[in-house]
Amino acid sequence: MTQSNSTDSLNTATGSNTEAEATSASVSSTATSATGSSKGMPTGSSVIDPVNRIEGHLRIDMEVTDGFVTDAWVSGGLFRGMELVLENRQPTDAAMISQRICGVCPVSHANTSCLAGERSYGITIPNGARIIRNIVEGAQFLHSNILWFYNLVALDYVNPLDALNADIEKTIALADAAGTTQADFAGIQKRLKEFAENGQLSIFSGNWFDAIEHDGSSAYKLTPELNLICTAHYLEALEMQAVASEISGIIGGKMPHIMTSVPGGTAFVPTEEKLDDLLFRAKTLLNWVETTMIPDTYAIAPFYMDEFGNGQTDGNYIAWGVFDTKESLEGSLNNPGAAAAFRDMPGGVFSFHESNYKAVQDWDADKIVEYTNHSFYDPADDGPKTPHVDGVTHPDFRDEYALPELMVNGSNIGGHPTNSRYTWDKAPRYDDMVVEAGGLSRLLVAYGRGNEFIVEQIDALLAALGVPGQVEVLNSTMGRTGGRNVETYYIATKMVEWITELVTAIKGGKAEDVATFAEPATRTGDGYGMWEAPRGALYHYMDVKDDKIQKYQIIIPTTWNISPRDPDDRKGPIEKAMIGLPVEDLQKPIHALRVVHSFDPCVACAVHISEPATGKKFSVVTSPWGVK
Repeated sequence: MTQSNSTDSLNTATGSNTEAEATSASVSSTATSATGSSKGMPTGSSVIDPVNRIEGHLRIDMEVTDGFVTDAWVSGGLFRGMELVLENRQPTDAAMISQRICGVCPVSHANTSCLAGERSYGITIPNGARIIRNIVEGAQFLHSNILWFYNLVALDYVNPLDALNADIEKTIALADAAGTTQADFAGIQKRLKEFAENGQLSIFSGNWFDAIEHDGSSAYKLTPELNLICTAHYLEALEMQAVASEISGIIGGKMPHIMTSVPGGTAFVPTEEKLDDLLFRAKTLLNWVETTMIPDTYAIAPFYMDEFGNGQTDGNYIAWGVFDTKESLEGSLNNPGAAAAFRDMPGGVFSFHESNYKAVQDWDADKIVEYTNHSFYDPADDGPKTPHVDGVTHPDFRDEYALPELMVNGSNIGGHPTNSRYTWDKAPRYDDMVVEAGGLSRLLVAYGRGNEFIVEQIDALLAALGVPGQVEVLNSTMGRTGGRNVETYYIATKMVEWITELVTAIKGGKAEDVATFAEPATRTGDGYGMWEAPRGALYHYMDVKDDKIQKYQIIIPTTWNISPRDPDDRKGPIEKAMIGLPVEDLQKPIHALRVVHSFDPCVACAVHISEPATGKKFSVVTSPWGVK
């Protein structure tokens, strides 16, 4: 699929040369402006609490000086303690329980827990189980990516109320020119008008549609016609993410929280009817992503070229790899780092700046450490801790850690104590680097590995935006947002391939190709699983003795991204990405919100139930009848 002419088509259809004109000159870093003074621009503290349209409880505190962010703190406000819940359980229980960390990416937790269990048990899963895991994981990725882009992120860029001003004939012409799908635009506009007239905006409530830029212009740049198209596709996305979840439900018995992934393989038994159901849905999703999601990405991005200059991190990326090939299972017990390189979405470590990582390197689990110097954990455990060596989870919240008092307070800008604890999130580091995880990380690692599909699509996207070959511009708010949609396209194509591969294997009838489960070789051991969730690099570790878990540790993708400062006072990725952002209105820091949403944080996962202040606690019910 080629989208290189989308920008020209859009300008022709709208009859204007607007901000949508994408040239390399328009990609500039806003961060450099933070050092200057902007007369009349706000100075003070700006707080987003809670950040909406994400999973979990996240707070962003920013110091703003002359209209630009000069410091930031990211606080995860929830502790769940799932590692502690999993102690003294069986590894088979872990795959079921750890899914309850999150309702959006439960499949990833199940599969990663299974990988840890399989290394503990000495199991290499059969080929049939590998394919089935890829399919159910891919379905969850499609569900999450579609939901994230259209229903969580889109309202930072799309103004459904402005769609009331759209001309229907121009909207139809624009959809044709952009190569995206048509809809009942008149009917949708009528529904929007009813929302607006009765004052109840329903799913479009809680918006910042009146946010403005430093120059007084609207922060929402799309034409009314494009706003109407994107609003129509917002509604379609609700249906498409449900189709993806149906695939997970067919394989897993239900969704969320599938029941068929277990250490050793899968309990799912493919039948002709189920395979037909899977293939139909996979093809439906591929067609929609190809004809709607990708064209929408090309249509929206040129209007927000300034966001390619916002939201930069240190430019260090990790991806463990996901979607195993048959080859990657051979020797995986002995050399998991090398095995990651064979995955369909290959793993590795990459950096735009670190000399050791300018070429993608295989990951090494021993290079992971966590700090808690600024987190609500026992100070005796501040680190560095390597999870599979000496990692611990000892929550310790004290009254003096009260967040609002520790954060900037308006009268004392810059008063945040350097030794304060302000989050439940730990601070993981890889090889002494602050690293970013997520869709962009997978994309850049795969690009560096030479994945043909990814290279072709990224090169086409950059060319269409007028910045051919400038991969570094993806280290940005818009790069993080648009790039993940390229990954969605890739996974949608692979879903059809995997289902076809499974059908072929079953038709071939070879036992080694259709087997779905392998028994444990031992009941004592330890191991980690390193896999990807939609939001990035996911790590589970378990130490097992006589079939009972002695210790469990988890590092969630968002743990990397919402990391607090480490002992060297290095900010985590989102904290770093905030610096230099323009803020016109302390009450509506729209660029900061866009940055946070571009990472798609899942705080419920990251900070992984206890209430020390009240003494409340819970215990796991073990009776098969659900009562004690």
